[in-house]
Amino acid sequence: MNNRTAYTNAVIYTGNGKQTGKAILVKNNIIEAVVSSEAVPAGYTTIDLNSLNIAPAFIDLQIYGADGKLFSAYTSPDAIAATYEYCIQGGCSHFMITLATNTIEKFIEGIEAVRLYRQQGGKGVLGLHLEGPYLNPVKKGAHMEACIKKPTLQEVEMLLNRGEGIVKMMTLAPEMCDDEIIRLLINRGIIVSAGHSNATYRQAKKGFALGIPAATHLFNAMSAFQSREPGLVGAVYDDAGVKASIVADGIHVDFVSLKISKKLMGDRLFFITDAVTGNSKGEYMHEFKGDRYTLPDGTLSGSSLTMMQAVKNVTTHAGIPLEEALRMASAYPASLLEAQPPLGKIEKGYAADFVVFDNELEVKEVITA
Repeated sequence: MNNRTAYTNAVIYTGNGKQTGKAILVKNNIIEAVVSSEAVPAGYTTIDLNSLNIAPAFIDLQIYGADGKLFSAYTSPDAIAATYEYCIQGGCSHFMITLATNTIEKFIEGIEAVRLYRQQGGKGVLGLHLEGPYLNPVKKGAHMEACIKKPTLQEVEMLLNRGEGIVKMMTLAPEMCDDEIIRLLINRGIIVSAGHSNATYRQAKKGFALGIPAATHLFNAMSAFQSREPGLVGAVYDDAGVKASIVADGIHVDFVSLKISKKLMGDRLFFITDAVTGNSKGEYMHEFKGDRYTLPDGTLSGSSLTMMQAVKNVTTHAGIPLEEALRMASAYPASLLEAQPPLGKIEKGYAADFVVFDNELEVKEVITA
């Protein structure tokens, strides 16, 4: 079997620029080089992409389930597999399966499900994102208040030990956590993201100074930017070392707010889908309302986005150029990861993970190992 492939005849969005007349050389699922189309060496299987576009496949750091299998309700490899298929349809090859605030027992079930999914050869899952339970109840959003709590060192260490290699990301309210908790998480390689937080500007900046690198779904369930108290939003704007995810569906955040945030933050702003799925059992009963999901009481509880729809939305409604929108779905979230091989760009040494799409931004294929 020939393990060398050349992808030709496409507009290539590398994550650093836009190129035409070039070929992407791949060996053993790793990018070798981007060369002139005329310079493809002998021995490569050539795949003609018929003048379509190719970019790094997308990365979604927050998604809860798909196809009627909400992960918290169906804590199984099947639910993760359904989520992977949904991600692929939206041009996304890698994702963090996410659990909202729940019991510690449910989190351990989730850890074991991800472990089993990987053992069975399941693709795409970067790890488990625990959104909670160490949140501020004032900003609980759709989360179960009964399970929101202040962390203890013993409980966090237990979760990290049980979830070694599985738990990769945690959303928490920095004002609800002692410094030693935040330091422990960061020292154990967890991507800590500030969210569901009523932090003052100073409390948020203190968390960022401890090493928190990100914030979860900018604007949603966080202290607002105001004249006398800049809040968590203001702290994110003001800290050049902090990235933030945003839900680009026009419902969670107005596109004008997204546009202004992009001007202020540049490469620090990236997409998540925050997507859920219809569910009528367990703790989170999500109901589809045409373009979003809500709890039975009407509380906004998740999006129906795909990553490609987020890209399309901001190019259409927020004036963000396609090349930059693609980076918001790939290179920028990838920069929070320590993936090997690296993800999010088309250049030597990176994973050969690509999304192929037409000029209407319809996904035609996802190429992944």
